[in-house]
Amino acid sequence: MLWQSQRHEAYREALTWLGEQGLSYYCTCTRARIHAVGGIYDGHCRDLGLGAENAALRLRQTRPVLQFSDRLRGTLIANEPLAREDFIIHRRDGLFAYNLAVVVDDHFQGITEIVRGADLIEPTVRQISLYQHFGWQAPDYLHLPLALNGDGNKLSKQNHAPALPEGDPRPEIVRALRFLNQAIPEEWQALSIDDLLAQAVANWQPAKIEHSQMAPAEL
Repeated sequence: MLWQSQRHEAYREALTWLGEQGLSYYCTCTRARIHAVGGIYDGHCRDLGLGAENAALRLRQTRPVLQFSDRLRGTLIANEPLAREDFIIHRRDGLFAYNLAVVVDDHFQGITEIVRGADLIEPTVRQISLYQHFGWQAPDYLHLPLALNGDGNKLSKQNHAPALPEGDPRPEIVRALRFLNQAIPEEWQALSIDDLLAQAVANWQPAKIEHSQMAPAEL
C-alpha cells in the first residue's frame, strides 16, 4: 500500500520532468477570475513566464483526450473545453494535485485496470492525458454506477450518509452485488466471507450492470 504523504519525492521528480520538457508553467489566476471567464481556465498565464511565488503549476496541455473507452459504458466523449484545459498539477498551497498523484502512483504500482465510481469519469480524461504526456501506458477503466439517496446525492461521507453497520459484512456484500445486478449465491448466509467473495469474483459479469446511476437496492 502506498501513502501519498510518503511519495512527495516521486511527485517532485514527475513535476521536474514535465518542466524540463516545457510541459508546465506557473499561474497566479484566482478561482474568481476563472469563474468570471466561464469556469474553464483560458490559458491566461501560459506565456507570461511567471515564477513560483504565490502560483500554482499547470500542465501545458499538448495531448488533450477527447474520448476514451470505458469497459462498461463504451466510448465516452469528453467535454472538449475541459479536455483542452491546462489543469493544475501542483497547487499554490504546496499540495500535489490529485490527478498527478494518482497517475504517478498507479504507474509505479503497475496498475492495469481501474474500477471506480461514475463520479470520477470527468477526471479520467485528465489522467489519461497525463499518462500520454509522460509516455506511459494508461490503464483500462470501468466506472460503476453510484448508489444514491432519495435526493439524488451519492452515498458518501461528504453527503453525511450513514456508515455501514458494524459486525457481519456479508449482508452488505450481498446488497452491493444485488445493486450491481450480479448473481447472488444460494444460501449465502452459510458461506464464509472469503467464500462469498470468491464466488462473487468467479461469477462477475460487468455486462449485467446498469449504466445509469441507480438508487440503492434493498436486501
